[in-house]
Amino acid sequence: MEQLNTSGAVSEPRPAASVILVRGGGESLEVLLVQRTSEARFMAGAWVFPGGAVDPGEDERAAAMRELQEEAGVTLGDPGALVAFSRWITPPQVKRRFDTYFFVTALPAGEEPAIDGSECVALGWFTPREALDAHGRGDLLLVFPTIKHLEQLGLFSSADALVEHARGRVVQPVEPRVILTGETARIVLPGEPDYDVET
Repeated sequence: MEQLNTSGAVSEPRPAASVILVRGGGESLEVLLVQRTSEARFMAGAWVFPGGAVDPGEDERAAAMRELQEEAGVTLGDPGALVAFSRWITPPQVKRRFDTYFFVTALPAGEEPAIDGSECVALGWFTPREALDAHGRGDLLLVFPTIKHLEQLGLFSSADALVEHARGRVVQPVEPRVILTGETARIVLPGEPDYDVET
């Protein structure tokens, strides 16, 4: 878990965007994950969806397209190909906060992902279950938002079905909370037990 905020002041989340890149058409569903370098200040060594902070003058779609190209070498020609899937806001108890839109899109024809070798050091195509199982074995380091998204993605039988579902989805912001019990911290989502308990 990222460093908790102990100052009492809640920081403003920085706008960010991530891309859930999928392939498989109507037959199957695989998602692209990239591994962040162990030297990174944020989520070092974790396998994540390509993405990052929104730069000045960008909106979330422009940032998503730029990050996908920078981190995975995939160029999207049309911002409209990005379908909003979810919006996650880092808990207020965490020091480094982001307000992240996750977009889903299919791998464009003729494109082949390639890592930059500096910010990202590896990549792989996984079914959601393969990635979650690898995490359970300790073979892939996954962070909480990635795990929760993979659990949702695993409900779809194909890439086409996922994208079609996302097109009709109303995106509501999700803001997890960190619950501290003694020395133990756990993350809860809206609707789960203890979410509304004051800490």
